[in-house]
Amino acid sequence: MVDDREILDWRTFGDASRQLARTVAADGYRPDLILAIARGGLFVAGALGYALAVKNLHVMNVEFYNGVGATLDMPVMLPPVPSTVDFSAKKVLIADDVADTGKTIELVQDFIQDQVAEVRTAVIYEKPRSLVKCQYVWRRTDRWINFPWSTEPPVVDL
Repeated sequence: MVDDREILDWRTFGDASRQLARTVAADGYRPDLILAIARGGLFVAGALGYALAVKNLHVMNVEFYNGVGATLDMPVMLPPVPSTVDFSAKKVLIADDVADTGKTIELVQDFIQDQVAEVRTAVIYEKPRSLVKCQYVWRRTDRWINFPWSTEPPVVDL
């Protein structure tokens, strides 16, 4: 039921990402690069990159959700996987749209943890059940979230 959902529109996303960036900046964290978890994290990483003046953006493709409320058993990294040399001695900010179970962020964080100077996480939404407690969160909710980039069906036949 739509009434039981958190609705994020494009305008609110703009405000949310700007507030999230202000939270990161106010904390004094200055990432060398932002690592987006594709696909939803691409929007967050781009917005944070502009707001925090970070031009070095990387992407990790991770598949976990395969429908509304339906997931694979475990998240899976999809190629190409970035080289950890790209992250050496860097302060990294992992960006995603939501920390739901936290398994996706945990997978990415574990992948780069030993290769970086420091890693922190930023999300628009965090759910109470998330295994990972992100350092930077715009809003916490336990509801299903309709994001502006994934609410409408694809324009192509699958």
